[in-house]
Amino acid sequence: MTSEKRTREDESQFYANPENQTPLGPARRRKRSNLTEMVPVRFPPETLEEVRRLAAADDRSVSSWIRRAVEHELEQQTG
Repeated sequence: MTSEKRTREDESQFYANPENQTPLGPARRRKRSNLTEMVPVRFPPETLEEVRRLAAADDRSVSSWIRRAVEHELEQQTG
């Protein structure tokens, strides 16, 4: 497969082949997150569905997508 964006179904089919399950390089650790606490937030169903759609399109979790949106808004507000 090429480096173009794959759907989850494409990825599932690709990695079903044992030849595509071999790591290509050394292991990498993710940066340790400095998240502090959970903040419950409620959205109307239509808003949440749109957030889920956009998060999936960006290949992000909903939480990650919302954090990025909040960080972007904070940057806009504080300059």
